[in-house]
Amino acid sequence: MRLVTLLMFIATLSFSQPYDLLITNGKIIDGTGNPWFYGDIGIRDGRIAAVGMLAQMDAKRVIDATGLIVAPGFIDVHTHIEGSVLEVPTAGNFILDGVTSVVTGNCGGSAVDVKRFFHQIDSVKTSVNVAMLIGHNSVRKAVMGDEQRDPTPAEQAQMEKLVEQGMAEGAVGLSTGLIYVPGTYSKTGEVIGLAKAAARYGGVYASHIRDEGDRVTEAVEEAINIGRQAGIPVQISHFKVTYKPNWGKSVSTIAQVEKARLEGIEVTVDQYPYIASSTTLSTTVPSWVFGGGRDSVMIRLTDPKTRQKIKREMAEMLRKKRLKNYSYAVVARYAPDSTYNGKNISEINKLRGRKTKPLEEAETILELVASTERVQMVYFSMNENDLRRILQYPYNMFASDAGINKYGAGMPHPRAYGTNARVLGVYVRDLNLIRLEEAIRRMTSLPAAKFNLRDRGLLREGMSADIVVFDAKTVGDRATFDRPHAYASGFSYIIVNGQVTAEAGKHTGVRNGVSLKLTSPVH
Repeated sequence: MRLVTLLMFIATLSFSQPYDLLITNGKIIDGTGNPWFYGDIGIRDGRIAAVGMLAQMDAKRVIDATGLIVAPGFIDVHTHIEGSVLEVPTAGNFILDGVTSVVTGNCGGSAVDVKRFFHQIDSVKTSVNVAMLIGHNSVRKAVMGDEQRDPTPAEQAQMEKLVEQGMAEGAVGLSTGLIYVPGTYSKTGEVIGLAKAAARYGGVYASHIRDEGDRVTEAVEEAINIGRQAGIPVQISHFKVTYKPNWGKSVSTIAQVEKARLEGIEVTVDQYPYIASSTTLSTTVPSWVFGGGRDSVMIRLTDPKTRQKIKREMAEMLRKKRLKNYSYAVVARYAPDSTYNGKNISEINKLRGRKTKPLEEAETILELVASTERVQMVYFSMNENDLRRILQYPYNMFASDAGINKYGAGMPHPRAYGTNARVLGVYVRDLNLIRLEEAIRRMTSLPAAKFNLRDRGLLREGMSADIVVFDAKTVGDRATFDRPHAYASGFSYIIVNGQVTAEAGKHTGVRNGVSLKLTSPVH
């Protein structure tokens, strides 16, 4: 009886204390996929203290959300912030798109020292919460460099040890980028061994698969098989099919995922809602060119016979894609000459006094690749019908595949600024392809559950107070390929761990994010 009395006293005390923040009169979409309901949310000490009819309660600050949607903060499971977060910790392009938590370290590229990375995040204080995957490419490079060969047993063991160490230090899983050097040189068995190491800690396997074009079905099957053999949940990154000969294959790739799920393999996917991708210019060059590191690359490029062989293979790759030239490939960032930003390869080729022919454009590409470590590109290679089919798949999350952008620098993909707003504005409100509540579920509780972010993704008492408040009538993306530096519209408030980080479409400067570490015990 005394215990019951004590609990009632504690509950009464909790409700008698003023909230730090009270959000009233909103249409609450709680992240479950259930219909919205009217209610209020009380926040105290960075957490949701109560959800209900609380308008009469005391609070240090009250936000009137009349006519607005109140939802959990969005979780972007596919980002690349490790190269920019220390320079731009406010992460405006994410915050102002409703994103309160990100997963970085995707496509096989990450910090190898996970503990140090998290220390940096917590020291610099970011505006977003940050989880990370440990990347296969980075681990392989640390052990083997850019060697184009299988690892020795000792090297395999060393790589698995690095993955285990990263998982023990809080990584949420293993990522691969199987089109990038040196990951592209690996065989399936190598990846399975690393995935098993991540599985022992309750991690996931997130993969930029080996091919998204002609061999996309085989690449999807490889990812599923790695999950099957390693006993690990699978996340297929930026799920799509590229280039005209493959348009329509999303029917079969979705069917592959469904078949795997029926088998009992936990497979989910993520997608950005655009028909153009973004990656490096080097992906247009045969992968064997990059084996052995930069010095080996330069030797190959300066040998006339080898250079001609490379260009012939590039022309053949272009022919298989049914493309006449490289006008589909647009420069997003070329550090040696910013005037190239926003121009396609065919236009740059003409500027260099060459004809619009595959071999001559290949020569231009090789010159650009040789002049700098990285040329960031945007490739127009997808089909809207595939995009919409994938978008309607219920086990698909929305993710930007972006880094933190310095406003006004370069010509980045607009997905960096408008991924979630575009889904909500174009595909939910305008085209009515999915319900608003379903879209929110796939931006919140689905990614939180997949990546073991256990106190995020739902509006529930005791959960961390990551919350977005937006106008469903006006939310939308404003960034375009021609003018990519434009923040999304319609977001009234963004709250991270209980503090208002954006208000009326402007960042407040608050940096209240934390590192999100996996805490699952070893299996």
